[in-house]
Amino acid sequence: MNIAESIRSRRSVRSFDGKPLSNEIKEQVLHFANGADNPYGLPIRWRLLDVKAQNLNCPVITGAETFIAGKMQPAPHAEEAFGYAFEQIALYAVDLGLGTTCIAGTMDRPAFERAMELEEGEVMPCVSPLGIPAAKMSLRETMMRKGVKADSRLPFEELFFDGGFDKPLSKDRAGGLAEVLELVRLAPSAVNKQPWRLVVGPDTVYFYEKKSKGFTAANGWDIQKVDMGIALCHFALGLEAKGGKAVFTLEDPGLTHPGDTAFIAGCRIDGVDA
Repeated sequence: MNIAESIRSRRSVRSFDGKPLSNEIKEQVLHFANGADNPYGLPIRWRLLDVKAQNLNCPVITGAETFIAGKMQPAPHAEEAFGYAFEQIALYAVDLGLGTTCIAGTMDRPAFERAMELEEGEVMPCVSPLGIPAAKMSLRETMMRKGVKADSRLPFEELFFDGGFDKPLSKDRAGGLAEVLELVRLAPSAVNKQPWRLVVGPDTVYFYEKKSKGFTAANGWDIQKVDMGIALCHFALGLEAKGGKAVFTLEDPGLTHPGDTAFIAGCRIDGVDA
């Protein structure tokens, strides 16, 4: 796939045309999902769910007959692993002409968890509808997108920093890495909070989560870390598209950072000049 084109064209879709997907398309998506990796090596099991047959309800979605969902065992970095794998699937869906959106709360979660047949200790982080986008958005979707300013993103200099948080990074200074960082800037996130903050060093980019209140569940699950996994995925795919290679590290560089941020991961920028 042309990763830059897929990322730029993708949007969160909540209104679908109501037509069922062909078995061929379903098989393609599930086959791809089962092969989606993550830099943490954590296993995720994916399933396609039938809205009518399994009596599923998600009030913010209209016209979707199929959902895709993943389940996994809780583990360190499970949220980032899930987001990383999920975004690969979402971008693959774009190439097939399908729409998706990541949903964690606005659904009948008990019904979805029953459909996923969760085993002891397993969690189902998020689900997504899967289908052909409707020709026209529903009024609810239009209002939701307007409410979170879904089509806007924070400026480049507010998300990316040059060597430390005290120095914003300009596109000119980013050099060959600017295109890759722009793909990160365009990543989707819960309520469009855009929690990623990246510090670009000489040979490594460090990812930090800017935490917002209300995104951590009672069980400790942090939905914004799923967003961080999506950002990591965009970065890795962007590097690969430019002939580079993503090499992840969990070694904290010990940089001074704002109190509302936390280190997530580092990524060496082998093969792409910053």
